[in-house]
Amino acid sequence: MTHLVWFRNDLRTADNAALIAACKTASQPDSAGGVRACFILTPAQWQEHDWSPARVHFVIAHANALAAELAKLGIPLSFIYAQRFSDSLTALEHHCRQHDVCQIHFNEEYGVNERRRDKALKHRFDKLGLATRKYRDQTVAPVGDILTGQGQPYSVFTPFSRRWRSWVEEALPAPHPVPPPRHADIKPERITDISEGFKEAPPALVETGEDAAHAQLERFLSEDGSAYKEQRDFPAFNATSLLSPYLANGVLSGRQCLSAARQALAMGGAPEGLQTWINEIAWRDFYIHTLYHYPRVSMHRAYKPETEALQWNDPKDHFEAWKTGNTGIPLVDAAMRQLNQTGWMHNRLRMVTAMFLTKNLFIDWRLGEAYFMSKLVDGFLASNNGGWQWSASTGTDAAPYFRVFNPVTQSERFDPKGEFIREWVPELAKLDNKRIHDPSKGGVIPGGYPRPIVDLKESRKEAIAKFQALKN
Repeated sequence: MTHLVWFRNDLRTADNAALIAACKTASQPDSAGGVRACFILTPAQWQEHDWSPARVHFVIAHANALAAELAKLGIPLSFIYAQRFSDSLTALEHHCRQHDVCQIHFNEEYGVNERRRDKALKHRFDKLGLATRKYRDQTVAPVGDILTGQGQPYSVFTPFSRRWRSWVEEALPAPHPVPPPRHADIKPERITDISEGFKEAPPALVETGEDAAHAQLERFLSEDGSAYKEQRDFPAFNATSLLSPYLANGVLSGRQCLSAARQALAMGGAPEGLQTWINEIAWRDFYIHTLYHYPRVSMHRAYKPETEALQWNDPKDHFEAWKTGNTGIPLVDAAMRQLNQTGWMHNRLRMVTAMFLTKNLFIDWRLGEAYFMSKLVDGFLASNNGGWQWSASTGTDAAPYFRVFNPVTQSERFDPKGEFIREWVPELAKLDNKRIHDPSKGGVIPGGYPRPIVDLKESRKEAIAKFQALKN
């Protein structure tokens, strides 16, 4: 009898709860058997979930890399083709019958469609007499374990993070090693074709494979981790970890990142920088826990129901100008062009561009959320939705509606010499370090660059008034 590991958002051999459990169970004397693995490609579902070509290329490259790593362990990884989640269950059943599978092991996912798929899977496989085993592996602290004293989920990050850190100190979660080889090397399967709609993608942002992910983690912690707090908000600096694509697609786990950061602290790394980065791991857990406790946030609904009454502006040409980086606000335009050309955006700029869309243009956050997902290589539902709802003041721990980033002020503070703007908005490259942040003030705007499509001060006032009206 065979134990099957269904890989989904966990493309790694190390610290993978489902893989480890399957190998241990299959090795027990009373249930000795083989271990196989599968990965299901669902391109129509990816399109419905706004997956970007950059992410699809990343996932396929890492699925192939995973197949090669599993082959070294003597575990074959099969690629199964379906269109949607609903099709995948029939294909999975056929695969299980073909390979005499007795148990299927998988790590949970928390989007509403994924949870419905897994519920349907259990119902279907129970009838067939096939056992399903699921594991909570996507977060450092298992979803449902971090609750208030009243047993309720947290709606604000700061108290969540305090409880999360206490849990970490008590539980000391440690990554599990790669399971030992079961058989001699085998020849891995490979995905050789990219589905229509995903073929055109920007160059790869990071290198492929678990080894590359761990090398990037080690480089960041040794070279940039200590200065992370001081430098992380400056987009012209190479000061962020660039680990988000690996985390978003499960090539790295949060536990692995936390463990490495704690080791760096023990070896004398600057506490402020490393603790600030550990806080980002807590933020990731917070948004996944929110997705788990409040399924509506993955159903195009606001976390704060009262904000559903907001009357957003008709997107019209303003949305197109925002998407293409032609708003006349240099930092916003530079960030959007970075996104469009690389499939990635600096974290502070994700907040700046999101606030500009939702507060100054007063365009529905759901449009921006979907656009980011359609471009980002690290598009991850929990984090992307959480970030957008934070910026739009509709979500958990949301920025108060009256707190609106001024993108010109943000530019002057975090790109003081205009280096980032010059890189992505070359038509402004010859402006001095003061005018480059707001070329519409004084002098002639360089040819081809638009005037601001909205007045920042007036649009801020209008947005605040619309939020205040909800309370009346």
